[in-house]
Amino acid sequence: MPRVLISDKLSPAGIEILEKTPGIEVVVNTDLSPEQVREELKNFDGIIIRSGTKLTAEVLDGQPRLKAVARAGVGVDNVDLPTATRQGIVVMNTPAGNTISTAEQTLALMYAMSRNTVPAATTMKGGGWDRKKFTGSQMAGKTLGIIGLGRIGLAVAKRAIAMEMNVIGYDPFLTAEKAAEHGIEFCSNVADLVPQADYITVHTPLTDETRGLIDAEMLEKAKPGVRLVNCARGGIIDEDALADALESGKVAAAALDVFTSEPPPEDFRLRTIDNALLTPHLGASTDEAQELVALEAAELMVGYLTRGEIRQAVNTAAVSGAEMADTKVYLELGYRLGLLIAQLNKGRNMKRATLTYRGEAASKKYKLITSAFACGLLKDALQDPVNIVNADMLARERGIELVETSRKDPGDFATRVGVTVETDQGELSADGTMLGRQYLRLIRLGDFTLDSFLDGTLLIYHHRDVPGLIGFVGSVLGKHDVNIANMSLGRKQATPGGDSVAILNVDSAPPAEAVKEIGEHAEVTGVQVVKLPPHGEEIPGVTS
Repeated sequence: MPRVLISDKLSPAGIEILEKTPGIEVVVNTDLSPEQVREELKNFDGIIIRSGTKLTAEVLDGQPRLKAVARAGVGVDNVDLPTATRQGIVVMNTPAGNTISTAEQTLALMYAMSRNTVPAATTMKGGGWDRKKFTGSQMAGKTLGIIGLGRIGLAVAKRAIAMEMNVIGYDPFLTAEKAAEHGIEFCSNVADLVPQADYITVHTPLTDETRGLIDAEMLEKAKPGVRLVNCARGGIIDEDALADALESGKVAAAALDVFTSEPPPEDFRLRTIDNALLTPHLGASTDEAQELVALEAAELMVGYLTRGEIRQAVNTAAVSGAEMADTKVYLELGYRLGLLIAQLNKGRNMKRATLTYRGEAASKKYKLITSAFACGLLKDALQDPVNIVNADMLARERGIELVETSRKDPGDFATRVGVTVETDQGELSADGTMLGRQYLRLIRLGDFTLDSFLDGTLLIYHHRDVPGLIGFVGSVLGKHDVNIANMSLGRKQATPGGDSVAILNVDSAPPAEAVKEIGEHAEVTGVQVVKLPPHGEEIPGVTS
């Protein structure tokens, strides 16, 4: 009989689902040390956790019986995913349960800031009565700027529109047409959104691109008296820059539910600023949200243990071993093409991706390859974990249409996967193939035919085909101790002098000053650095 351990406090509604399922034994023990969790798991098929239990590599390694982890919540930071994957343990989460609660927390903070609720209530409790001092600002008729239009961002927009606010928004993975369907005026970038907004709220994941997204420079572009909210991830709004803007009066008020360091240190500067409203990460802290995530976690575990279903998995895909063995190298090719396009596409809004499968690729389960491409495309853009199970759905939810075409005639290559992405600034396209069953190659980039490894760090520069440029680039990289492992050139015409592209596989990422120096050469028309996994590294969530 399958046994399930619940090691963190869970809503009784979730426990009841498990207890009422025939053939499953449930044990609740919320007082286990990490060492005890490791020992207990040797006797369980599944475990349901919240944020308290840490499933580290040491805890998960050597667990032959454990088959599934269900996280009652979104984040899986407390689970060592590589170890779980290597152990064949499926890890599932519950991303939808806290949507409404977090949206409501966002709006509650907006109201509290606008009407000076907290200081007014504090004054009343101290015996005071000062109506003039706490005169507030009406929200109806004001413009709310939402950065990040995923589930929570759209939930905030829906409620703000009902409150008669004007809503504008930005999300690189949502089209203007899709935003309009939700009553949102779409902005093409954050810099266009910020100067228009009376209120700004962020709902993005914390990535290299979004860390410090609202910094001193961006705050300078904002309206005087703007109000900011962050219920997403600490660090998206630069806390020091925000403190400066609050003290100067540029920002009228700010409300933060999340922080770069949680809890913040005692000398945290924003604690001392009157018009900073701080709450201790309460976005999902409602009875309803906790019940919803408990119900969903229990249903995921029951589905897996009784019917073999894998839903909301963050580290594996719903495919059989035989299918995976046959398709795996193609999944890797699709994934890397997605990573490549995502990094080349910065600053553009995607609308449609057309994948063309030719030759041997056309005979595979290419819907999986499309999902692998979408996984690479969205990997660093979303707050939720992305894998080949949910990537296709997440892309379509953001208005990115995925189109597939196939041709079984091989053409110049025995197998070929091509992708063309339509954006608001034109098209991006790339084709890949493989040598043997393990060497992935990029054979087309835009209008250029070439032959480059799809591994590691790529330095890509567009240029006019003139003598001496390769030597110049090599010298710049050499000056910065960057070794060139491989080089591929492509040009539009057979005669020299025209538009060309070069792709260098380098052993380390070139520093910014090297990229800048190359880009400033008179014959170079564009330069980018693209980071791909090293050769042989598997897609996250795909086991051997």
